Amino acid sequence: MTMTEQTVPPAPSGRQTLPAEERHAAELAFLAAHDDGPRPPGWSLTPRAVVTFVCGSEGQTLELPGSRPASVGEGPDSPTRLVIAPKFVGERSLVERCVVTLAGERGLLLVGEPGTAKSMLSELLAAAVCGTSALTVQGTAGTTEDAFRYGWNYALLLAQGPSRQALVDSPVLSAMRSGRVARIEEITRCLPEVQDALVSILSDRRLSVPELAGTPDALTPAAPGFTVIATANLRDRGVSEMSAALKRRFNFETVAPIADPAAEAALVRGQATAVVRRAGAAFGVDDAVLDALVTVFRDLRSGRSAEGWDVERPGTVMSTAEAVQVAASLGVAAAYLPGGDVLDLVPGHLLGVVRKDDPADHARLLGYWDGPVRRRAEDGSAMWRRLWDLREHLR
Repeated sequence: MTMTEQTVPPAPSGRQTLPAEERHAAELAFLAAHDDGPRPPGWSLTPRAVVTFVCGSEGQTLELPGSRPASVGEGPDSPTRLVIAPKFVGERSLVERCVVTLAGERGLLLVGEPGTAKSMLSELLAAAVCGTSALTVQGTAGTTEDAFRYGWNYALLLAQGPSRQALVDSPVLSAMRSGRVARIEEITRCLPEVQDALVSILSDRRLSVPELAGTPDALTPAAPGFTVIATANLRDRGVSEMSAALKRRFNFETVAPIADPAAEAALVRGQATAVVRRAGAAFGVDDAVLDALVTVFRDLRSGRSAEGWDVERPGTVMSTAEAVQVAASLGVAAAYLPGGDVLDLVPGHLLGVVRKDDPADHARLLGYWDGPVRRRAEDGSAMWRRLWDLREHLR
């Protein structure tokens, strides 16, 4: 189970990608007008509309009530009827639990293996809840408390001493002031003492600035609607364990890999097509090649083939995101470096993926070729027979 977007519209000149709130502005405006039910304080949409935005309207055409204006948003061409595209592949109940957590103003922690699109889910939720996904902190080993609390404009600090004008709000503090969602990516990459700066923020819902003691700006209370969405990888190196105190202030939700092979293949196809389109070309990789690619990733990820044969799992996470990147590379190569069968490029790209962490994964990929790939070739599949013939490309 994972999340991703099915289509990615081209970004305007000068920007490679758009944030979710701009990419799906028409849908967000439509849903704001379509559902006038109760909304938690500070929310742009109702909780029900947030779930619909992320999961889609299940093919149903939503229509504005007749009492509403004929258009949504700006301009005469804004829609009055719209099918909301799904942006998440997996259980709707997971998204509903996430939305309930945020509506209760409790911290939400999305955990899972790398490449399961936790960051994209947090971006979509933030865009739908408060209209912006930009209040984001990227967690690293070098992240300091300033990223969660505040910093200073040192020129102003030296010129006039501590003042509100000299204070530089962190994304978290900006979210507190405005009642919006703050996003923290890879929270477990931050050192424990830095992580724990969030404990009092999430508990007391206020942040003190001792340097401004005695002034109205010494204490900033969180406005209604403020909350935090954080992400963390389960299989990663260089991470720091969260303290028990901080864990208690988050609801944990696990974003798992996609369970349905057909859904994953469709997702990879849609995402790779969008990447190649942004590169200025048409996507020209056959569905059969993509299906074989997704099958390889699923087999190596699970440690078991679709037929039930045991497979030695590589140490590298064979995520859907990696499959998208390989498929996109095949599409770019087919568009700009034509001259051969794109299937011939698959082993080399797979080798590039599995070699990222453990050199021994090279041998595991060869073992996969000597197992399921050879067996499928012997069963008469032309596609797998060609892949078996390409084994020498893995040496």
